[in-house]
Amino acid sequence: MRTGYAYLFICFTSVLMHLSAGSAHFVLKDKYEGSDFYSGWRWETDNDPTHGRVNYVDQATAIAHNYTFATDSKFVMRADYENAVPPYARGRDSVRISSYDAYDESVIVLDVQHMPEGCSTWPAFWTLSQKGPWPQGGEIDIVEGVNQAAQNLASLHTTPNCVMPQQRFQTGTTVSTNCDAHANFNQGCGTDFTKGASYGSYFNARGGGFFVMARSRNEGIRVWFWQRDDPAVPDEVRQSGSAYGVPGAPQLFPGFGGPPTIHPDATWGTPDADFPVGDGCIYEDHFDAHMMVFDLTFCGDWAGADYPNSPGCSGDCVDFVNNNPDEFTEAYWEINSLRVYTVPLQPI
Repeated sequence: MRTGYAYLFICFTSVLMHLSAGSAHFVLKDKYEGSDFYSGWRWETDNDPTHGRVNYVDQATAIAHNYTFATDSKFVMRADYENAVPPYARGRDSVRISSYDAYDESVIVLDVQHMPEGCSTWPAFWTLSQKGPWPQGGEIDIVEGVNQAAQNLASLHTTPNCVMPQQRFQTGTTVSTNCDAHANFNQGCGTDFTKGASYGSYFNARGGGFFVMARSRNEGIRVWFWQRDDPAVPDEVRQSGSAYGVPGAPQLFPGFGGPPTIHPDATWGTPDADFPVGDGCIYEDHFDAHMMVFDLTFCGDWAGADYPNSPGCSGDCVDFVNNNPDEFTEAYWEINSLRVYTVPLQPI
């Protein structure tokens, strides 16, 4: 269940004061599993800002139509796969949710079993400034792709004067370097993953996996991905279950218990995407506390433009969405858990 962790060990305050983002120690702040998403997240019903053929519904509607359901260890949200969409309707019913809480320097660990796939789909898991207005405070896309893509794209969208170097410490391939949301039709600065099965049907066929985003003033923004069966998955990423007493989970005060910690370091291997900060992109000028977002739209600015070039996607994108409900049986998120670690002594 979702938990917020107050620091119980007052006598260790002096020790905590020595920990910082620079030391790459982050402490478990929140964990979302199953029905935690019903209480910890806002269900959005506004028009899609990316102009998709979608009708985002509220929580009550989603539950009533089985667009979402939860068990103790699973949370599922999906699109309508039973009904055609009339031409006068806003679009195909789907879900977009955003977290009530926002986080600055942090590590986000997403354990996802299945992501939406198929022609016209455009799912994403991302963060953006809670204060805004967008793009002030920045946007970080952790999981994103369209149509029949096989590789994930991670990217940033910011105010002007945030530019990434072409070559940097990552396994992925640099797609673009200018993060300014007002340049290049809001392409942002993106990195295509090169690991296999990081997105779509290929990801799902392998049983899903783990995405981790770490952000700090000292080390910038980094994203890792591991397939579920990858033996290189760090133990502290793979661990699940109750926050306290997790076998093998590093503790803030070994021998005394307390909330688990996480340490994104060289033992994790090279990140799939790396967005360094410094003179080319000053962290404080472009990023503040972010809320998290899951969504699933259709067609729109990116998926619609890519649709004619996507193998196996025929005809018109909007017509496809309107008239083929049975093509959306795999258009769903199945989330095992989402954990957020923050810097010690960060206000909560």
